[in-house]
Amino acid sequence: MSHPAKYLLCLLALGLPPGASAQDPPACREVRLADVGWSDVAATTGLAAVVLEGLDYKPVISFSTARVAFAGMKARQVDVFLGYWKPSMTPLIEPYVKAGQIKVLERPNLVGAKYTLAVPEYLHAKGLKSFADIARFEKDLDGRMHGIEPGTGGNALIQRMIDRNEFGLGGFRRVESSETGMLTEVRRAVRDRKAIVFLGWEPHPMNVQVEMRYLEGGDEVFGPRFGEAKVYTALQAGYEARCPNVGALVRNLQFSTAIENEVMAAIVEKTNPVQAAREWLRGHPDVLETWLKGVTTFGGTEGLPAVRQALRD
Repeated sequence: MSHPAKYLLCLLALGLPPGASAQDPPACREVRLADVGWSDVAATTGLAAVVLEGLDYKPVISFSTARVAFAGMKARQVDVFLGYWKPSMTPLIEPYVKAGQIKVLERPNLVGAKYTLAVPEYLHAKGLKSFADIARFEKDLDGRMHGIEPGTGGNALIQRMIDRNEFGLGGFRRVESSETGMLTEVRRAVRDRKAIVFLGWEPHPMNVQVEMRYLEGGDEVFGPRFGEAKVYTALQAGYEARCPNVGALVRNLQFSTAIENEVMAAIVEKTNPVQAAREWLRGHPDVLETWLKGVTTFGGTEGLPAVRQALRD
């Protein structure tokens, strides 16, 4: 019997209409979400946590690098990760996917993202417009390229260029810190009109907070069209079978750069990500209709009214 047929019979046996999710067992009430410290992942994770709370689940957010998050999924310590940026994180996650330890949902939760090296507008105007130009500005840059937290795919790509002397960058060094630390360095450089090359991506408020330009010519490193990326949802292997209701929810979660930029703007201003997500959802309750289609509360009641009520409380 095919999987869809088994699923339909299961729903009918439980008295649920086709398209609805089966009620999850007690072990599924705690949903462990990974957050790698990027504002966009904090935003989507916060949105998921608010919805899960409204459904009477108990979301638990753990903070780590992407490398640790994927290892945690293998060890069954992490259930859901909403921030798999493809292709930049592919080298990190691929071994786990091939081993059947992590499942990546087929449909991305975000399209139209970008991820590559960037510079302030004034440096671009001086001639640092492409990857091939970086080496010419080595002295001005103090031989440094700024990344984010250790273990991320973008940092690995910077180091690859250095190790292989791609674009003549063998004499450079990678500076690792965090998203916040890197952006602090960017703002300081902009304030003093100094040269800096850093990892940039969209969605992120940096695109409106800093006059910046993405560097051309990095297709062979970060991918074409300025590292155009899609963001996918990754699940612990077998999680959907064990927790089909939460599985239905995470399959439904679809974001846009506009949604994420708005939620991230509050996060960057030091608002707790869950609180920022809650305030955004209160102002945009329409998105819940799609996200909660076929999803029930932990107790098996209709999910949409429960979450709307929770947001009003």
